[in-house]
Amino acid sequence: MAENENGQEKTEQPSEKRLREAREKGDVPRSRELGTAAVFGGAVLALLGGGGMMARGALEWMRAALSPDLGLRDAPTEMFGHAGLLLLRLLLAMAPLMAVAVVACFAAPVLMGGLNFASKSLVPDFKRLNPLAGLKRIYGPEGLAELLKSLLRVLLVGSAAALCMWPGVHLLRSMLNQPLEQAASSGLGFALTMMLATAAALALLGSIDAPYQKWNWRRKLKMTRQELREEMKELEGKPEVKGRIRQLQQQMSQRRMMEDVPTADVIVVNPTHYAVALKYEGGSMRAPRIVAKGVDEMALRIREVGERHRVALVSAPPLARVLYREGQIGQEIPVKLYAAVAQVLSYVYQLRNWRPGAGPQPQLNDVEVDEHGGGAAPR
Repeated sequence: MAENENGQEKTEQPSEKRLREAREKGDVPRSRELGTAAVFGGAVLALLGGGGMMARGALEWMRAALSPDLGLRDAPTEMFGHAGLLLLRLLLAMAPLMAVAVVACFAAPVLMGGLNFASKSLVPDFKRLNPLAGLKRIYGPEGLAELLKSLLRVLLVGSAAALCMWPGVHLLRSMLNQPLEQAASSGLGFALTMMLATAAALALLGSIDAPYQKWNWRRKLKMTRQELREEMKELEGKPEVKGRIRQLQQQMSQRRMMEDVPTADVIVVNPTHYAVALKYEGGSMRAPRIVAKGVDEMALRIREVGERHRVALVSAPPLARVLYREGQIGQEIPVKLYAAVAQVLSYVYQLRNWRPGAGPQPQLNDVEVDEHGGGAAPR
C-alpha cells in the first residue's frame, strides 16, 4: 500500500482540490501506448483511404524531381529555389497523411481526460535529477509494470506479424515471377495488411494501458487521513477561526435583536429566567411574531430595554418557557399558542386604554399552557 514521507498509509481517495492542483502542475494521466496506437492507426487508415491519391501525387513528384531542367545549367543560383519547390510539392502530396497524424496526436490526450496546458510544468524540477529516485523508479513497481508492458507489446505485435506472415509467404514468393507493377501492388497490399494488424495489436495494448495509467495516477495522488483532515481545515477554516466567526455572528444577531425590542407590544417573562418579546400588527401580520428571546443574562437585558421603552412586561412562566423553546426569532408563534398569546395581548390592549377613575384596573387571569403537549391547557 502506498505511503507518504512520514510512513503513513495513503488509504483515502484524492480530493477534488488535490486532483485540481495536480492538473495545474501538469500531472495528468497519460498513456504512451494509446498515443502510439492513435498515431499509427490513424496513419494506416489514411493510407487505406487515400493511398491511391497520395501514390499518384508521389509519382508525379518523382517524375518532376527526376526530369532534368536544362535551364538550371545557365542559372545555378536558382537551384535552391527549385529544390524548395520540389520539397513543397512533396509535402503537399503527403499532407493528408500528416494531417491525420497531427489530429491523432491530440485524440489520445482527449480520451485520457482532456487537453491540459500547465505553465508550472515548464519550471525545471531538480528532483528528477535525483539518482536514487531514478533507481527506485526503474527497479520499483513502476519499472516492473513497464517491463511487463514491453513484454506484452512484443507478444502482441509479434503475434500480429506472425499471423500475417504465415499465410503471406506464398505471396512473397510469387512476387518474384510477377511484372514490376503487379509485384509493387502486391507488396504494398501485403505491407498495408501487416501495418493494419500491427495497428490492431497496438490498439489492444493501448486499451489495456489507458485504464491502468488512470488507476495508477489516482493511486499516486491518494492521501493519508492526516492530509485529508489538514485539507478540510484549510477549506473550512481552523476551529479557532470558525469559533470566532460564530461568536461575531452571534453578537451581530443579538445586536439586531435588541434593536427590535423597543418595537415589541409585550414581553412575556418567567419572571427572571426567560423573556420573549412579541409584536403584532393586525393589518400586516397573520399572527404575533417573536422579535427577541433570551434566557438568564440575555433575558435580563431584554427586560431592561423593554422597561426603558415602556414595553409591557407580562409574567406568564409556562408560556414564556414554551415560547422560548419552540419559537424562532423573526417567525410567527406556533399555532398551538395562539389562544394563550391572544389572552396576553388582549390584557395588554385593555391596560393601554385604561385610565384611573375609569373603573377597576384590568387583571390578567392565569395563562395556563400545557408545556408538554403545547397550547393552552384545558380548563
